[in-house]
Amino acid sequence: MYFDPVYFLFVGPALLLSLWASWKTKSTFKKYSRVPTFGGLTGAQAAQRLLDQAGIHDVEIVAHRGTLTDHYNPLKKTLALSEPVYGSTSIAAVGVACHEAGHAIQHAKAYKPLWLRSALVPTVGIGSKLGMGSIFAGMIFHSNSLILVGALLFSTVLLFQLVTLPVEFDASHRAKKLTVAYGIVSGSESIGVNKVLNAAALTYVAAAISTLMTLLYYLMRARR
Repeated sequence: MYFDPVYFLFVGPALLLSLWASWKTKSTFKKYSRVPTFGGLTGAQAAQRLLDQAGIHDVEIVAHRGTLTDHYNPLKKTLALSEPVYGSTSIAAVGVACHEAGHAIQHAKAYKPLWLRSALVPTVGIGSKLGMGSIFAGMIFHSNSLILVGALLFSTVLLFQLVTLPVEFDASHRAKKLTVAYGIVSGSESIGVNKVLNAAALTYVAAAISTLMTLLYYLMRARR
């Protein structure tokens, strides 16, 4: 193993993009966390309205510790909203909560990319750990074959992230559309919702690009 400046040519720009996307998400969320909605619904109430309108009555909305830790669990059918989202009436809170409700709607409507992403979850941890382990072993023992095997295993992470993109984009599209349709936010307030969700989407794009560039670098190393 040795210092390879080519690695930073591959991964450096992607890393900078990831850092910028993370900063953009946090700063946009913080900005619109200070702006209350005219309707006055909390994040939890807004998410509940989307679920009720979709005829979904078996999903529990719960408070979850942390910031931007919001998620939907299709196995437990729980919609977990972080502390700054659950009880807040801000534009940011409503946008994030409705995005997560969008995932519950996807589940109820058997949205295929969501099913595929759930099916890929077990392979991601295996592919990441065994893949990077094989890659590093290949670099230590100067084995291109091990590096190639590791890169192929690591590619499951990229596959998961690529499948995640349409899942997240679709959930955001549903949230943007339904928050206005159901009177949760006004037309002018929807601008803030869109900005919050668009910023969050950048993090998924940046993660996929970072993984892709890492994978390409190690494939290049295997060929060398």
